[in-house]
Amino acid sequence: MPTLHVSPLSKLDATVAACGASHLVSLINVAGRVERPAGIAESRHLFLGMSDISEPTDGHVLAGREHVERLLAFVRAWDRAAPLVIHCWAGISRSTAAAYITACALAPGRDEGDAADALRRASPSATPNARLVALADAALGRGGRMIRAIERIGRGADAFEGKPFLLPLE
Repeated sequence: MPTLHVSPLSKLDATVAACGASHLVSLINVAGRVERPAGIAESRHLFLGMSDISEPTDGHVLAGREHVERLLAFVRAWDRAAPLVIHCWAGISRSTAAAYITACALAPGRDEGDAADALRRASPSATPNARLVALADAALGRGGRMIRAIERIGRGADAFEGKPFLLPLE
């Protein structure tokens, strides 16, 4: 079974090494530097430069439709032979949104609420970026169900940084 792991930047190398990931998604500020961990080929690393915001803010990059389209294309092309790791700075907002989006995209028949509940069980601190979730809900034709499911699980527990976790894809 393919596995999806989420990590903060500070634990990225250890997470990739521990799970043997072949693919990586980085959701970091445009100017952020991410050194690709050993074992991840450049062609298997998607960098999405955006700030962790949900409304336009001067000096920041707001997630847009093109970010979600690139994420969806990347995860759909993932062969699932080895794990995928998704990370952001803290492993709490952008990366958990991308993991939730991936879980919904790769299992189109999966109930959005079940996927949100699995996310909450896996990460008590997960607080998925609302803008990313809304953009993906529209792109996947989920009729607001993804948005409502994430609103229902609410804000995660306060944390400076999330702990790496595994999100079941089924």
